[in-house]
Amino acid sequence: MDTILQIKDLNVSYGSVAALKGLSFDVKAGEIVVLIGANGAGKTTTLRTISGLVKPKKGEIIFEGKRIDHMEAHKIVYLGISHAPEGRRIFGTLTVYENLVLGAYTRKEVDKNTLEWIYNLFPRLKERSKQLAGTLSGGEQQMLSVGRALMSKPRLLLLDEPSLGLSPTLTKIIFDTVKQIRNNGVTILMVEQNAKAALKFANRGYVLEVGKIVLSGTADELSSSPKIVEAYLGKK
Repeated sequence: MDTILQIKDLNVSYGSVAALKGLSFDVKAGEIVVLIGANGAGKTTTLRTISGLVKPKKGEIIFEGKRIDHMEAHKIVYLGISHAPEGRRIFGTLTVYENLVLGAYTRKEVDKNTLEWIYNLFPRLKERSKQLAGTLSGGEQQMLSVGRALMSKPRLLLLDEPSLGLSPTLTKIIFDTVKQIRNNGVTILMVEQNAKAALKFANRGYVLEVGKIVLSGTADELSSSPKIVEAYLGKK
């Protein structure tokens, strides 16, 4: 598989606090890659830096052969990277449909086939298309956040904590949908604290601790690692 994203020696600081310290990894086209780590490990900062919301002090981010580490966020969306952030960040006073339309701002017009595909992925969004987004349940808002990110037709989708605050049933629905999205040709880089669930369907993973990668491997390798089992999956 071709490499779609390369992170090379990435350093990010918030004032005097180093959030990422020489981070390097890659994502291959067609993969689901998960970033695992405790709060404060640098997972969200990694996604925000890739999408242009945070600028690195040092290092390179290469997407499909092009450096994007000092590119403006909206230009990165045009290139084919979309970000569904932690906390959903939907527009509560707009309808579900209006939120989805905002996700297509890089397009001259709303692609009806893309909209229909999203409605097929998340039938609940079609049912509630005229409903104010702020009245949706937490699970429905997460569906809307992912759907909005897909409206720009990305080749790489960044997902930050898609299962946060969801019941086990809704978590399974979200993760099953993530697999469908990948099967439709979208590569996925995901931050997820529910490591046990994420490693069941991811191809590979990286473990972050205080801004550095301390372990990497296939999902099976990480699932069977004693260190990962003890720290993130629960002792067997």
